[in-house]
Order: sequence, then structure tokens, then C-alpha cells
Amino acid sequence: MKIAPFGVELWLNEFEDRARLNLAETSISALSTRELLELVGAGESAVDELLDTRLSYGAIPGSERVRTAIASTYRTVSPERVVLAHGTIGANHLAHLVLTGTEDHVISFSPSYDQHAAIAESIGAETTVLPLLPENRYLPDLQQLRSAVKPSTKLICLTNPNNPTGTLIPTEMLAEIVEVARSVDAFILCDEVYRGVEAEGVEPAESIADLYERGIATGGVSKAYSLPGLRVGWAVVPEGLQAAFGDQRDYSIISVGALDDLLAALALENKEALLNRSRSIINRNRAIVEQWLEGESRASWIAPDAGSAALLRLEAPVDSRTFAVGILETHGVLLTPGSAFGVEGHYRLGYTCDEETLREGLRLISDYLDRL
Repeated sequence: MKIAPFGVELWLNEFEDRARLNLAETSISALSTRELLELVGAGESAVDELLDTRLSYGAIPGSERVRTAIASTYRTVSPERVVLAHGTIGANHLAHLVLTGTEDHVISFSPSYDQHAAIAESIGAETTVLPLLPENRYLPDLQQLRSAVKPSTKLICLTNPNNPTGTLIPTEMLAEIVEVARSVDAFILCDEVYRGVEAEGVEPAESIADLYERGIATGGVSKAYSLPGLRVGWAVVPEGLQAAFGDQRDYSIISVGALDDLLAALALENKEALLNRSRSIINRNRAIVEQWLEGESRASWIAPDAGSAALLRLEAPVDSRTFAVGILETHGVLLTPGSAFGVEGHYRLGYTCDEETLREGLRLISDYLDRL
């Protein structure tokens, strides 16, 4: 099976370790184990539990404890519908392998996460990629979607909140997308890894798992929960699909690891403490970016609704990759060029790093624009 190179990951693999100021990272200021335990108020008993945990595979499907904690983040989901995976990226991959065949039609959107088109294409499915445009705040065009679906449409792929734009599809629009999918009996795969960290004043959206009987919600602790090193992700799947997802998982990861399972359970049992921290960071840093934009006429954005990333438009006399390589080499600032997403002239800005890094990074973007 041949698959297209993963543009964003290729960029990060090549350049991330060279950055002094990382404005490409989309996890929200990752926690240390000590910080996690302090944040959730864990005492000596939790430390003892960690130290006494056997480094075995643990429960292959995931412990009842972690699946119960995951289910609690949804309105209608039972632990039996939760399938653990190696990060949200692993959960998305499982969904495509289970659902997509060569006779199927898959709809995805761009810009979005590369997985949602590339995996379907590698399997041999017919793939339609619909554009998300800034004049529509990067929201799906429902008329385009209605025109794109057909009897063979098996899967509609969303990322909500979107990566890299930070746009949040509201519940009312999701309900309309559900009706489009239902009209052809299609599944909806919704990557919700940034769910739970909305900007101040933005209403949270419902999970697709709570809206649609054929909705598959994927998520993980990497982004909103600031724990990317645990590599714990999951898919919430419709009744009857658990075994098929488990069969695919058995050929890839087996299990997520006993310590990862335990720490993820502890985090999600105290989810509001982690999400409140994350919301505080995104709202503080969003204001910092907006203040910088007021004084920088060569930069603009569609203000993100949620999540930890946004698309930054820069008026520069060079293409996005040349600019991104140049500012890294001269200033140590890492951005993800829009060329990795097929959106020239733009850059994915991960704005939820520490405040000092963000302020200095933005200042150096202006400095580099001056040099050019």
C-alpha cells in the first residue's frame, strides 16, 4: 500500500529539533508527571499506585477505569463503545481501515489533517476533498457537501475544532451535516482531539458521538489535556463495530501501555482541572496574538474559535516554505508553512506555548519581515 508523504510531519521531523522558539507545537503547554499529579490533587496513594504498577501490557482493550473516564467526557457514551488507540492519529487510522474499501467514496475537507484524505486514497477509495475558505471562516460549505455525496459515500471526515484553522463547527451545523450523511447512510468520522478548549465566549459543540448513530468520535489526551507523551487516544464507535476496531488494533498496537492507561485515567477523572488550565492558556495567548496583530499590518488571521492552532497569513515576498526555513535559520523560530497544508501564504501558528516564547516569537516574525 503506497501512501502520500505526510506533509506536516515531514516538516516537523526535519526542523522541530532545531527550533529555539517553537510556534508550531499544537499541544497545549505539555505537563510533567509531577505537574499532572499536583494539578489533580493526587496524594501519596496515587504515587504509590504508579510505582507499583506492573509494566505489563495491562488490559488489552484498555482498563475499565480509563474507558469509563473517557466515556464520561461524552453525553450518551458507554465505556463499551470506547476503543483505545495509539493517540488520536491511531484512532483515525483504525477508523479508515475498518470502514473504507476500494468501492467506497470518502469526503474530506482542506485545510485539515492529512490523514483524512491520504489514508482513503492509499486504500483505493474514491476521495473528494472540499475546500474550507477564509471568507466562510473555514467552515464547510453545506451546499457543496450536499452536491458531493452519492450512494457510494461511506465516510465523511471532519476535524472539529479544525487543525490548522482553529474553527469550530457549531452544533447546529453539525446537525445539518448529520442529515446529509444520513441521507446516504454514511458514517461521519470526527477528529475531536482539540475538543473542550474553546475561546472565551464560544459555545462548545456537541460531539458527533452524541449527535449521530453512525458518528465516530476520535480523541486523545495529547492536545486539550496537555499530555502528548502518553500516546493515549480513542475512538467512540457505534454499537456493533467494537470487534472490528479491536481486530485492527490487534495488528498495530496491541495495547497502550499500563502506565499510559493509568495516567490518562487519572487525568480524565479530573478533566475540568486540566481543561480549565488549558482554556486559561489559550485565552491569555490569544489576546497576546491579537495585540501583536493590531500593530503588525503584514499579518492577519481568522481568529480561532477553539483548540491551540490558527492559520496566520503573512505578506512576505517569498513562498511559505522559504520564509519558514529562513526565520528558523536566522531567528530560531519554528512555524509550519502553509505549503504543508496546501494553503500558500499562510502558516500554522501553535500559540499555546509559554507566554515568553510566544511574545518573543511574534516579535521576531515582525523583525524577519522587516529584513525581507
